[in-house]
Amino acid sequence: MTSTALVHEYAARLTDTLPRVRHSITQACAAVGRSPESVRLVAVTKGHPLAALEAARDAGLRDFGENRVAELASKVEAFGSADVRWHMIGHIQRRKVPDLIGVVDLIHSLDSLRLAQRVSRVAEDRDRIVDVLVQINTSGEDAKGGLDASEAREGVLEVAALPGVTVRGLMTMAPFVDDEGILRSAFRALREILADVRVVDPSVGDELSMGMTNDLRFAVEEGSTMVRIGTALFGTRPGTG
Repeated sequence: MTSTALVHEYAARLTDTLPRVRHSITQACAAVGRSPESVRLVAVTKGHPLAALEAARDAGLRDFGENRVAELASKVEAFGSADVRWHMIGHIQRRKVPDLIGVVDLIHSLDSLRLAQRVSRVAEDRDRIVDVLVQINTSGEDAKGGLDASEAREGVLEVAALPGVTVRGLMTMAPFVDDEGILRSAFRALREILADVRVVDPSVGDELSMGMTNDLRFAVEEGSTMVRIGTALFGTRPGTG
Protein backbone atom coordinates (compact mmCIF):
# COMPACT_ATOMS: atom_id res chain seq x y z
CA MET A 1 0.00 0.00 0.00
CA THR A 2 1.40 3.42 -0.94
CA SER A 3 1.93 6.19 1.59
CA THR A 4 -0.89 8.19 0.02
CA ALA A 5 -3.23 5.24 0.35
CA LEU A 6 -2.19 4.83 3.99
CA VAL A 7 -2.91 8.48 4.68
CA HIS A 8 -6.38 8.03 3.21
CA GLU A 9 -6.90 4.90 5.30
CA TYR A 10 -5.96 6.66 8.52
CA ALA A 11 -7.98 9.73 7.53
CA ALA A 12 -11.07 7.58 6.99
CA ARG A 13 -10.59 5.96 10.39
CA LEU A 14 -10.17 9.33 12.12
CA THR A 15 -13.37 10.59 10.51
CA ASP A 16 -15.13 8.07 12.72
CA THR A 17 -12.89 7.83 15.77
CA LEU A 18 -11.85 11.42 16.45
CA PRO A 19 -15.39 12.78 16.91
CA ARG A 20 -16.14 9.89 19.28
CA VAL A 21 -13.07 10.58 21.40
CA ARG A 22 -13.84 14.28 21.51
CA HIS A 23 -17.44 13.52 22.44
CA SER A 24 -16.22 11.33 25.31
CA ILE A 25 -14.06 14.20 26.56
CA THR A 26 -16.96 16.64 26.24
CA GLN A 27 -19.31 14.34 28.15
CA ALA A 28 -16.80 13.78 30.95
CA CYS A 29 -16.18 17.51 31.23
CA ALA A 30 -19.92 18.25 31.32
CA ALA A 31 -20.39 15.78 34.17
CA VAL A 32 -18.12 17.85 36.42
CA GLY A 33 -18.74 21.32 35.03
CA ARG A 34 -15.52 21.70 33.05
CA SER A 35 -14.87 23.11 29.62
CA PRO A 36 -13.70 20.59 26.98
CA GLU A 37 -11.05 23.12 26.02
CA SER A 38 -9.39 22.45 29.40
CA VAL A 39 -8.35 18.97 28.21
CA ARG A 40 -5.61 18.51 25.65
CA LEU A 41 -5.81 15.45 23.43
CA VAL A 42 -2.38 13.89 22.89
CA ALA A 43 -2.56 11.48 19.96
CA VAL A 44 -0.32 8.51 20.74
CA THR A 45 1.28 7.64 17.42
CA LYS A 46 3.84 5.12 18.68
CA GLY A 47 4.22 2.23 16.27
CA HIS A 48 2.20 3.94 13.57
CA PRO A 49 3.72 5.20 10.30
CA LEU A 50 4.11 8.83 9.26
CA ALA A 51 0.87 8.43 7.30
CA ALA A 52 -0.98 8.36 10.62
CA LEU A 53 0.59 11.64 11.68
CA GLU A 54 -0.23 13.26 8.35
CA ALA A 55 -3.86 12.20 8.64
CA ALA A 56 -4.02 13.31 12.26
CA ARG A 57 -2.57 16.71 11.48
CA ASP A 58 -5.00 17.13 8.60
CA ALA A 59 -7.80 16.28 11.05
CA GLY A 60 -6.71 19.11 13.35
CA LEU A 61 -4.60 17.26 15.91
CA ARG A 62 -1.39 18.97 16.96
CA ASP A 63 -0.04 16.98 19.92
CA PHE A 64 1.70 13.68 19.21
CA GLY A 65 3.00 11.22 21.80
CA GLU A 66 5.77 8.66 21.39
CA ASN A 67 7.19 6.22 23.93
CA ARG A 68 10.59 5.48 22.38
CA VAL A 69 13.31 8.09 22.02
CA ALA A 70 14.62 6.79 18.70
CA GLU A 71 11.15 6.64 17.13
CA LEU A 72 10.30 10.13 18.32
CA ALA A 73 13.56 11.57 17.00
CA SER A 74 13.17 9.91 13.61
CA LYS A 75 9.58 11.10 13.26
CA VAL A 76 10.50 14.64 14.22
CA GLU A 77 13.26 14.58 11.60
CA ALA A 78 10.97 13.22 8.91
CA PHE A 79 7.76 15.04 9.82
CA GLY A 80 9.04 18.29 11.28
CA SER A 81 7.78 20.29 14.23
CA ALA A 82 6.71 23.63 12.81
CA ASP A 83 3.04 23.30 13.70
CA VAL A 84 2.91 20.30 16.03
CA ARG A 85 4.04 19.49 19.58
CA TRP A 86 5.95 16.34 20.46
CA HIS A 87 5.41 14.51 23.74
CA MET A 88 7.69 11.83 25.20
CA ILE A 89 5.40 9.54 27.17
CA GLY A 90 7.53 6.43 27.67
CA HIS A 91 10.39 5.43 29.95
CA ILE A 92 13.64 7.24 29.20
CA GLN A 93 17.08 5.75 29.69
CA ARG A 94 19.50 8.34 31.04
CA ARG A 95 21.93 7.72 28.19
CA LYS A 96 19.18 8.69 25.72
CA VAL A 97 18.54 12.11 27.26
CA PRO A 98 20.86 14.00 24.87
CA ASP A 99 18.82 12.66 21.95
CA LEU A 100 15.68 14.27 23.38
CA ILE A 101 16.81 17.72 24.41
CA GLY A 102 15.89 20.23 21.73
CA VAL A 103 13.64 17.68 20.00
CA VAL A 104 10.75 17.04 22.39
CA ASP A 105 8.33 19.73 23.56
CA LEU A 106 7.20 18.02 26.76
CA ILE A 107 8.56 15.04 28.69
CA HIS A 108 5.70 13.29 30.52
CA SER A 109 7.75 10.47 32.00
CA LEU A 110 10.36 12.04 34.27
CA ASP A 111 10.24 9.11 36.65
CA SER A 112 13.20 9.55 39.00
CA LEU A 113 15.43 12.18 40.55
CA ARG A 114 18.46 10.67 38.80
CA LEU A 115 16.76 11.09 35.41
CA ALA A 116 15.78 14.65 36.33
CA GLN A 117 19.37 15.46 37.24
CA ARG A 118 20.55 14.08 33.91
CA VAL A 119 18.00 16.17 32.02
CA SER A 120 19.06 19.21 34.02
CA ARG A 121 22.76 18.73 33.23
CA VAL A 122 22.20 18.25 29.50
CA ALA A 123 19.79 21.19 29.36
CA GLU A 124 22.29 23.43 31.15
CA ASP A 125 25.10 22.34 28.81
CA ARG A 126 22.93 23.28 25.85
CA ASP A 127 21.56 26.46 27.38
CA ARG A 128 18.00 25.17 27.21
CA ILE A 129 14.98 24.96 29.49
CA VAL A 130 13.15 21.63 29.26
CA ASP A 131 9.45 21.33 30.07
CA VAL A 132 8.68 18.19 32.05
CA LEU A 133 5.98 16.38 33.97
CA VAL A 134 7.06 14.33 36.97
CA GLN A 135 5.69 10.79 36.82
CA ILE A 136 4.13 9.54 40.05
CA ASN A 137 3.28 5.91 40.79
CA THR A 138 -0.13 6.44 42.38
CA SER A 139 -1.20 2.81 42.02
CA GLY A 140 1.66 1.29 43.99
CA GLU A 141 2.23 -1.34 41.29
CA ASP A 142 5.80 -2.59 41.05
CA ALA A 143 5.58 -2.64 37.26
CA LYS A 144 4.73 1.06 37.08
CA GLY A 145 7.45 3.70 36.96
CA GLY A 146 7.51 6.98 38.78
CA LEU A 147 8.15 8.46 42.19
CA ASP A 148 6.49 6.65 45.07
CA ALA A 149 3.32 8.51 46.04
CA SER A 150 4.34 8.67 49.70
CA GLU A 151 7.48 10.62 48.82
CA ALA A 152 6.15 12.46 45.78
CA ARG A 153 5.77 15.96 47.20
CA GLU A 154 9.39 16.19 48.31
CA GLY A 155 10.59 14.57 45.10
CA VAL A 156 8.69 16.95 42.85
CA LEU A 157 10.00 19.93 44.81
CA GLU A 158 13.56 18.65 44.35
CA VAL A 159 13.02 18.35 40.61
CA ALA A 160 11.48 21.80 40.43
CA ALA A 161 14.58 23.27 42.07
CA LEU A 162 16.91 21.93 39.37
CA PRO A 163 18.28 24.36 36.76
CA GLY A 164 17.31 23.85 33.15
CA VAL A 165 14.01 22.17 34.03
CA THR A 166 10.49 23.57 34.29
CA VAL A 167 7.97 21.30 35.98
CA ARG A 168 4.68 21.83 34.18
CA GLY A 169 2.78 19.32 36.32
CA LEU A 170 2.48 15.61 36.98
CA MET A 171 1.73 12.38 35.14
CA THR A 172 0.49 8.95 36.20
CA MET A 173 -0.61 5.66 34.70
CA ALA A 174 -3.56 3.97 36.35
CA PRO A 175 -3.82 0.19 36.68
CA PHE A 176 -5.23 -1.57 33.63
CA VAL A 177 -8.44 -2.64 35.34
CA ASP A 178 -12.16 -2.03 34.97
CA ASP A 179 -12.75 -1.13 38.61
CA GLU A 180 -13.95 2.48 38.65
CA GLY A 181 -13.01 2.96 42.28
CA ILE A 182 -9.41 1.87 41.72
CA LEU A 183 -9.05 4.06 38.66
CA ARG A 184 -10.53 7.12 40.31
CA SER A 185 -8.34 6.61 43.37
CA ALA A 186 -5.18 6.63 41.23
CA PHE A 187 -6.21 9.80 39.42
CA ARG A 188 -7.47 11.57 42.54
CA ALA A 189 -4.19 10.86 44.31
CA LEU A 190 -2.25 12.61 41.54
CA ARG A 191 -4.51 15.65 41.70
CA GLU A 192 -4.09 15.86 45.47
CA ILE A 193 -0.30 15.50 45.27
CA LEU A 194 -0.14 18.33 42.74
CA ALA A 195 -2.30 20.55 44.95
CA ASP A 196 0.04 19.89 47.90
CA VAL A 197 3.12 20.67 45.80
CA ARG A 198 1.70 23.92 44.46
CA VAL A 199 0.97 25.17 47.97
CA VAL A 200 4.70 24.98 48.66
CA ASP A 201 5.94 25.97 45.19
CA PRO A 202 3.38 27.79 43.01
CA SER A 203 5.87 27.84 40.12
CA VAL A 204 5.06 24.17 39.49
CA GLY A 205 2.49 24.02 36.69
CA ASP A 206 -1.04 22.67 36.95
CA GLU A 207 -0.96 20.05 34.19
CA LEU A 208 -2.25 16.56 35.01
CA SER A 209 -1.40 14.02 32.31
CA MET A 210 -3.62 11.06 33.09
CA GLY A 211 -6.08 8.96 31.20
CA MET A 212 -5.80 6.68 28.19
CA THR A 213 -8.24 4.88 25.92
CA ASN A 214 -9.69 2.60 28.60
CA ASP A 215 -10.02 5.13 31.44
CA LEU A 216 -10.45 8.50 29.72
CA ARG A 217 -13.79 9.33 31.34
CA PHE A 218 -12.65 8.81 34.92
CA ALA A 219 -9.39 10.67 34.35
CA VAL A 220 -11.15 13.74 32.96
CA GLU A 221 -13.76 13.72 35.72
CA GLU A 222 -10.91 13.60 38.27
CA GLY A 223 -9.15 16.60 36.73
CA SER A 224 -6.95 15.47 33.84
CA THR A 225 -5.71 18.26 31.59
CA MET A 226 -4.09 15.89 29.08
CA VAL A 227 -5.29 12.49 27.90
CA ARG A 228 -2.99 10.17 25.96
CA ILE A 229 -5.08 8.36 23.36
CA GLY A 230 -3.80 5.89 20.77
CA THR A 231 -5.93 2.82 20.13
CA ALA A 232 -9.24 4.68 20.24
CA LEU A 233 -7.97 6.98 17.48
CA PHE A 234 -5.74 4.85 15.27
CA GLY A 235 -6.69 1.27 16.06
CA THR A 236 -4.13 -1.37 16.96
CA ARG A 237 -0.57 -0.73 15.88
CA PRO A 238 0.57 -2.45 12.70
CA GLY A 239 1.96 -5.87 13.49
CA THR A 240 0.22 -6.18 16.86
CA GLY A 241 -3.00 -7.76 15.69
